[in-house]
Amino acid sequence: MFGGYYVTHLEQVPVSGRRRFMDITPRQEEAMAKQAYREVMMQYGHRMLSPQHPYTRFVSRVAQRLVRVSGMEDMQWEFHVIDSPERNAFVLPGGKVFVFTGILPIVQNEGKRADGMAAVLGHEISHQLARHSAEKLSFAKVLLAAQLTLALFGIDPSFIFNQLTLNFLLMKPFSRKCETEADSIGLQLMAQACFDPQEATNVWRRMEHAGGSEIPQFASTHPSHKNRIEFLEKEMPGALAKRSASDCSTELQTFADMFRDRRVRW
Repeated sequence: MFGGYYVTHLEQVPVSGRRRFMDITPRQEEAMAKQAYREVMMQYGHRMLSPQHPYTRFVSRVAQRLVRVSGMEDMQWEFHVIDSPERNAFVLPGGKVFVFTGILPIVQNEGKRADGMAAVLGHEISHQLARHSAEKLSFAKVLLAAQLTLALFGIDPSFIFNQLTLNFLLMKPFSRKCETEADSIGLQLMAQACFDPQEATNVWRRMEHAGGSEIPQFASTHPSHKNRIEFLEKEMPGALAKRSASDCSTELQTFADMFRDRRVRW
């Protein structure tokens, strides 16, 4: 019975074409996103920069250029900047993107500030495009169904599906797969939106040099900085070809005009 349900709920991830199981509807995802948004605002609301703040305006302008090529312009996007030294950014279902000010020095590079920010935002927007949050919930349902099936046959599921096994052999590798896919899709969005995709690898190099010890990749939900850089370099020829095929002369002039007399000083 579950096998039939599984097969009928297979779909392709946009852009990457990867096949995956998905049984969380957009409406269900929206309901969960509202609760998550409330929790984030309760935690960080007092540190949120105003929509008129130069950092917020900068993030929003870069993001809107990526949204235009993502096919998700109808979504009610929100872009927030949190005044915190944490070098991070994240997205909630429904297009709510949060960027910490701690990552701004990482994305800054001589003449490439917008491209560096596009690398960060392209990754987060790609999580939304691929609906990774909903996919993770769907994947958890598959694991639960497997445990119930074992129990029906008299096999103690905790013998196989203990917490350590779930984390290190299933959940963490699955999370890293989603992160890598978001890196790939984000690179394509950068190229399509006429940002320089090569800045994505530079961002991760600066992140690596920024300090702080990394936990081993097998114990992490994210690929290591080194592996991300190597993966992006392999993807780079395709991204550069996509950028060359885009009408970037017009796009870049429009973007430059948008920022004229609105320079952001960090």
